[in-house]
Amino acid sequence: QVQLVESGGGLVQAGGSLRLSCAASGMIYSINDMGWYRQAPGKQRELVAIITSGGSTNYPDSVKGRFTISRDNAKNTVYLQMNNLKPEDTAIYYCNADIRIHSRVVTQIYWGQGTQVTVSS
Repeated sequence: QVQLVESGGGLVQAGGSLRLSCAASGMIYSINDMGWYRQAPGKQRELVAIITSGGSTNYPDSVKGRFTISRDNAKNTVYLQMNNLKPEDTAIYYCNADIRIHSRVVTQIYWGQGTQVTVSS
């Protein structure tokens, strides 16, 4: 019913930049919060950035000042601009979204398939 498709991952040198995109499609009525998470090998998945439907954002200290989350509500798309990347940013990055579909009153969290980001030193 709903798909989230990420793009934009890849290999970059330390200090470089990448921009991730995540487009939601399907029987979407509305989208509340959208976010980015990451999971490095042997570690738990962690929040990277979150943005509300009104545009308020929140970041953990580890990425604050380097990462910027934004969204285009007309396109049901969320972006993550990552600058000054560090080797410790290497992980699989997942987007998620809190979505209400047309046939339901309650919302549900949907996840993308993940995109690999590798930062070399």
